[in-house]
Amino acid sequence: MDGYFAGRPHHQLRQQVRDFAEAEVRPRIPAMEAARSVHHELSRLIARQGWLGATIGADLGGMGVGHLGKTIIIEELSRVSAAMGAMVQASQLGVAKILHFGNDEQKKTWLPLIAAGECLPTIAVTEPESGGHVLGMAATAVRDGDEYVLNGRKVFVGNSHVGDLHGVVVRTGPGSKGLTAFLVEADRPGFRVGDEKSTMGLHGFGFGELFFDGCRVPAANRLGEEGDGLAVAYSSSVLYGRANLTAVSLGLHQAILEETTRFCEERRRYGEPLHALPSVRLKLGQLQSRLMTARLTAYHAVHLLDQGLPCDAELMNAKLVNVEWALDSARNAMEIHAAAGLFTDRPIERYLRDAHHIFAPAGTSDVQLLRLAEVALGTAKGQWSERLADVVRMEPVP
Repeated sequence: MDGYFAGRPHHQLRQQVRDFAEAEVRPRIPAMEAARSVHHELSRLIARQGWLGATIGADLGGMGVGHLGKTIIIEELSRVSAAMGAMVQASQLGVAKILHFGNDEQKKTWLPLIAAGECLPTIAVTEPESGGHVLGMAATAVRDGDEYVLNGRKVFVGNSHVGDLHGVVVRTGPGSKGLTAFLVEADRPGFRVGDEKSTMGLHGFGFGELFFDGCRVPAANRLGEEGDGLAVAYSSSVLYGRANLTAVSLGLHQAILEETTRFCEERRRYGEPLHALPSVRLKLGQLQSRLMTARLTAYHAVHLLDQGLPCDAELMNAKLVNVEWALDSARNAMEIHAAAGLFTDRPIERYLRDAHHIFAPAGTSDVQLLRLAEVALGTAKGQWSERLADVVRMEPVP
């Protein structure tokens, strides 16, 4: 199905990631599920494969395989472990802010390190009292000579506990023009990471809290100008966050289908495989149909993004379709497994738990629908894929 969009290098990349995921990630899943905590060693091992540099150009040490290549990487990791797919997608959000708004010095300093797997970046926007309402944030940065002093708290920060470089959006003034983004190294005085909290799913991946208490960062660590923070947050979410979470859902969806068909082959009823029952075959057909359509929406959206074409609506729709249908398919798969799906000797219950984690980030399904309604009504306010086309465009891979 991906042949229309992907060339031979993409197919080779898929096989490379799949082989790695089967050999290095799958054997570690039982330990991650038992520990229910961040897997530092595996996160670093994955980073060292160079995959965080998918959208970083070769001139800065990256792979230069674009958003389609990035989608394939996250998808294949998520097929085995959504937690590790989430780890890569969160780091890619950290890449986005530097690519979109970093100056030459910041790009030359950080992007080669990220591409080499020596630096795991994050992006920190959400706060406890504001949620998805970005303008409601209260964390602040105050200019003091050649430095800024940061105070406040961020929550739900992907890779919080393994991140080396945090991209933090805080308030430097009132209103929508009063947000500014900074790069904050994890070893800066006045910065600390909150304690890990147990979560429903994505065991092995961390999305925790960051605290800033008189944390001083040089003015040279500012991304863009004062007042660019809202653009940093929104562009990263729209152009990377939605596509990345789409890829996690897509990999999960593939795993759900594979596990369910395997179960239906193994389990027998009335002397025949379980899939001989018409009710089960109908559900399997629905899983297959959803997955095929979901993959088309995902690849089409990132293909447009790689071409530098307007695609904000396609990215919204891809996230909406992939998240909702992965959840629907996970529920149907649990129905087919029945009581067998409730035990942890099979992974279907993990897939269901993990799928719920992809719903809220980068906008819930309701948010995507509201934005798509604006597209239908002709009231949408510009497109990030147009504004940043020169930054996100990647040359087609033959």
